[in-house]
Amino acid sequence: MTDTSQVDALRERAYQDRMSLQEAFELCDALPGVEIETILGRWRGSEVSTHHPMDGMLEAFGWYGKEFIDRDHVHPLLFSDNHNQIFYIDPKRLPLSFVLKLPIPRNKLIRRLVIMARFLLQTRQAKARVRMVEYRGKVSASMLYDNLPICDTFRLIDQDTLLGIMDFKGMEQPFFFKLHRDK
Repeated sequence: MTDTSQVDALRERAYQDRMSLQEAFELCDALPGVEIETILGRWRGSEVSTHHPMDGMLEAFGWYGKEFIDRDHVHPLLFSDNHNQIFYIDPKRLPLSFVLKLPIPRNKLIRRLVIMARFLLQTRQAKARVRMVEYRGKVSASMLYDNLPICDTFRLIDQDTLLGIMDFKGMEQPFFFKLHRDK
């Protein structure tokens, strides 16, 4: 297989929602970096299952995606309620380290709990920023959380789809996800 056909095969795999960790890294390494201006706007998120402890968690919680207003103002966690109303969550208010250590059910009950706790968790303020950062040998737009040791790096699948790689300090492997441009 030529380099071009390998990249094409990997890019085709990018539209799948499940892949091995090795395949996810190969995809990350094959895709081009992305400029900050390209990611501005609201994006709908979806998970890429790689047998990560967070697989299924964000979707169960009602995760909607991310919103990049400008390089210094990013809403890293958008959720939707039962009426498809979007609200911003302050990631600092989520016990992420604790959640990763416990078996959290991936069902409708957990989403109801998040919606009920919405007023304790939500914020109107941006809680992240975006900068160009090197990750795995490529410079690309990366979202830096304001109060957590998390960096989400993005790769370009196509003009309306990004591969996201969440690197959370202390987590054994990164969490992979996709962002789809809101139209």
